[in-house]
Amino acid sequence: MDELLGRHTPYSAAAEQSVVGSMLIDARCIPDVIDKLKAEDFYVQANRDIFETIFAMFAYGQTIDPVTVLEQMKIRGVAKENTGDYLKELMYVTPTAANVLPYAAIVRDKSLMRALGAAADEISKRVYEGSGEADELLELAERKIYALGKDRSLGGLEPVSTVVQRVYDGVSEAADSEGGSTGLTTGMKELDNAILGLGPGDLVLVASRPGMGKTSIGLNIALAAAKSSQRTVAVFSLEMTKEQLVLRLLSGEALVDSKKLQTGRLTNDEWKRLGGAAGVLSETDIRIDDNPTLTVADMNAQCRRLKNLGLIVVDYLQLMQSAGSGNSWANESRTQAVSDISRMMKIMAKELGVPVLCLSQLSRANEQRQNKRPMLSDLRESGAIEQDADVVMGIYREGYYNNECENPNEAELIILKNRRGQTGTLNMMWLPEYTSFVAVDKRHEDD
Repeated sequence: MDELLGRHTPYSAAAEQSVVGSMLIDARCIPDVIDKLKAEDFYVQANRDIFETIFAMFAYGQTIDPVTVLEQMKIRGVAKENTGDYLKELMYVTPTAANVLPYAAIVRDKSLMRALGAAADEISKRVYEGSGEADELLELAERKIYALGKDRSLGGLEPVSTVVQRVYDGVSEAADSEGGSTGLTTGMKELDNAILGLGPGDLVLVASRPGMGKTSIGLNIALAAAKSSQRTVAVFSLEMTKEQLVLRLLSGEALVDSKKLQTGRLTNDEWKRLGGAAGVLSETDIRIDDNPTLTVADMNAQCRRLKNLGLIVVDYLQLMQSAGSGNSWANESRTQAVSDISRMMKIMAKELGVPVLCLSQLSRANEQRQNKRPMLSDLRESGAIEQDADVVMGIYREGYYNNECENPNEAELIILKNRRGQTGTLNMMWLPEYTSFVAVDKRHEDD
């Protein structure tokens, strides 16, 4: 078809040959090459087969040279009658591996051009077939272009050999952190150790009754992640305004009573601390959207445009518009709507490759029990929420129900579900004047 239309498929046979030839004559360049390219980037099938074979051999620590590669290609069933001669030709046309990275860049560029053309063809085809509404096609186009920009494909089968190296690198990273968390920090060491930080693609849920402090803990985590990672943190607030959220962040960072901030009656020392906190906050890359009518698709579209995204915070789930349509829940089941939103947020986390921290409201079910600590079944319109979430945490404060208790500001962060480890309870202290939480050391029962 391309030939009939006078179009030429973008690829460079010479660059592809130079890359695989370099890998054959100097195995030291292989780590640099596989960091830049994948098998699908090669247009010529013979070059792709050689690259895949070398990649698999490298992953298993095998010796790589023309003889061993040919033998492995025979074992893998991809060797042809002329494969041996072709390997010799590659050695001849590639006298040195010194320029392998510029050649790899050419291969990658041509591959991206082909993928871009394929995406454009599919979008154009759907437009002229009239399959779908304009908004749906725009969403599809954005997803496909984003996936190309992030070097990801949308679905499709991937050989396990190409996944091995990513898993191996993850294990190495965990070893380097001495068994600690490998994801973004929450700002609470004990919590990081329990859930191994906020990992890419994770959907983390923090649930509580209204006024228990879920927004505060969400902001605490957002600020800690932004400060430690130097990455962008996107906060979507469907309940509070941007100004209200920033007021809370300033209060917690400066340790100045939030009520005093609203009146502006501060001491000289408080003004000084406020100025320092404003400087710290301004140096972070926290983005806030307080549009109360947002859908998951809206959030996804905005986040795709962020180049250094590290974390998404949503406050809170039950206020979100139903999936895709933007209609209110009046026309559909609340349970089904929340389930759809939950599923879409998990998909968003995986697609963007970042953790999504979603705040949620608990039902009144816990208030009917003598022990009012939250349970998974207390999630409002829970449906698929607990199934989609990788981590579910509930906030409990005895002082919320009984102001006359011994320590009304003591709080518990209860890990109700944890795909990466055990459940349990972390002790915290609620600081109402700063609308903030701080972790406290575990105390022995006899203390």
